[in-house]
Amino acid sequence: MSANLKLNYVEFPACNIPATKQFFEQAFGWIFQDFGPEYTAFIGQGLDGGFYQSELTSLAAEGSALLVLKSDDLEGTQAIVESAGGKISTAIFSFPGGRRFHFIEPSGNEFAVWIIENT
Repeated sequence: MSANLKLNYVEFPACNIPATKQFFEQAFGWIFQDFGPEYTAFIGQGLDGGFYQSELTSLAAEGSALLVLKSDDLEGTQAIVESAGGKISTAIFSFPGGRRFHFIEPSGNEFAVWIIENT
């Protein structure tokens, strides 16, 4: 399958790039490459991307896309997110086919984590 015209990269604003990097490194084991003090990139996470210096945030309620990470242990992942400094913004809830929660990382961007459950 050709990679032409497929989703390839995503970028997020970050008011505190060091804190955001530390959170994702601690919570999910992400590895970053810095491109100067105002940009850092991550690779190998299903979709590559980066964080750029900005006072803006990415929140679904304000019209931003919501990126969702897949987990095999939702409650365990929530505990890791919280211990790494993430703030739970939407508690675990069920929907047809699974469950998920939303969190805010240190720069104020919203992400979600879900688990697929066969019913």
